Amino acid sequence: MTDSQDELPDMIRFGWEEWVSLPDLGLPALRAKVDTGARTSALHAFDIETFGTVSAPKVRFTVHPVPGRDDLIIPCSARIVDRRNVTSSNGETESRYVIASTLRVGEESWRIELTLTDRSTMASRMLLGREALKDHITIVATDRFQQPRLSYDVYTTSRVRHAAPNRSLRIAVLSREDNYSTRRLVEEGEKRGHSVEVIDTTRCYMAINAMAPEVHYDGKRLPRYDAVIPRIGASITSYGTAVIRQFETIGTFCVNGSDGIASSRDKLFAHQLMARHKIGMPNTAFAASPKDTDSLMRLVGTAPLIVKLLESTQGKGVVLAETKKAAQSVIDAFRGLKANFLVQDFVKEAAGEDIRCLVVGGKVVAAMKRTGAEGDFRSNLHRGGSAKVVRITREERETAVRAARAFKLNLAGVDLLRSESGPKVLEVNSSPGLEGIETATQKNIAELLYDHIEAKVRPTPVRSRRRMEDE
Repeated sequence: MTDSQDELPDMIRFGWEEWVSLPDLGLPALRAKVDTGARTSALHAFDIETFGTVSAPKVRFTVHPVPGRDDLIIPCSARIVDRRNVTSSNGETESRYVIASTLRVGEESWRIELTLTDRSTMASRMLLGREALKDHITIVATDRFQQPRLSYDVYTTSRVRHAAPNRSLRIAVLSREDNYSTRRLVEEGEKRGHSVEVIDTTRCYMAINAMAPEVHYDGKRLPRYDAVIPRIGASITSYGTAVIRQFETIGTFCVNGSDGIASSRDKLFAHQLMARHKIGMPNTAFAASPKDTDSLMRLVGTAPLIVKLLESTQGKGVVLAETKKAAQSVIDAFRGLKANFLVQDFVKEAAGEDIRCLVVGGKVVAAMKRTGAEGDFRSNLHRGGSAKVVRITREERETAVRAARAFKLNLAGVDLLRSESGPKVLEVNSSPGLEGIETATQKNIAELLYDHIEAKVRPTPVRSRRRMEDE
């Protein structure tokens, strides 16, 4: 044996079919047909769509890694390295996207190129062409599985789901406004490599049926999104929650669910819900009969009192009645308009200030103190109030988290008052604005929200836990 022969690597034996994995794509077990007659390798893919920029195009696709298991779906994404015309063995030519990925076989791994195509009629979900075969691979054409065998059972383990790669997500922001919050959500999502689309909620319409529920938009069925970020205005709460409910029916992860948004917008129900969860709030009363005005006020306390419309937002429809007579006049006026309202105790020690706690994924990620404009008891920034970063107490933090959890909201703005008896929750906002709190705290709230979305969406769901036997 010569010196040059001693330096040759050990030969790797491949049968005409082998178990392989593509870890970059979150595919830990595939059966691949080895075909030296084909130049380029191919991977079974469907729902293929491009996204990204012209200079850095990407492709999103899904894979059924197990033949006959259409319920098992692995979402993938990758950079596009080329687009080629590929002629199949039956003479048909198809233009395919080409991606690059790491191929792992046994203890060996190397980079290969793959074309994406529908192989649903093929026995193997992957074809391994000659370009992917290293020089020291020898093919045993009469045998299979010369390398270590894998198992499809790996797709049913939590370990592999949590080891899924950081794939690009397709995200919809339901918003009718081109405001700071919407722009930040788009900007931050695209910076992280995701595809983010702004959808006007009122232009969505729905196909409601048991077998194939769909959401349509501008004459087309919307694609399947990995996540939806609702930014539903108060004026369209009913229709907006119906659209979100449809996405929930499809199985899309919604940052805030329809029930949580509807509950937070119904101020009467919201206070009843907080009372049920023993969350501190100002003394609150509600009645419908004009004869109950004095009794209603006694339930809350003495003047000054807050009279608040049930559908008030951004401080509108909230009145401070400094005397009993003034409170009676305001209540009578609201009843004359057939408006529903609450009466609340005025927390004097708050001195026109409240604290907005921003809760993301069950954690307070930022807090600011809002102070009302001179002469105004309301601290809303939309009404000329100012804001600055504030350090909150452990009790305030726990109260904010409990309030968001009571409404089952992953993103919530919880407004607190500091009172002598502890924090009091004024409101839980299911579509909190980002501008004020990002400016006051200098924190990237949009980034923290995407951290939560990625943690929720990227572990690949497996719908069936039944054991898949190796044939």
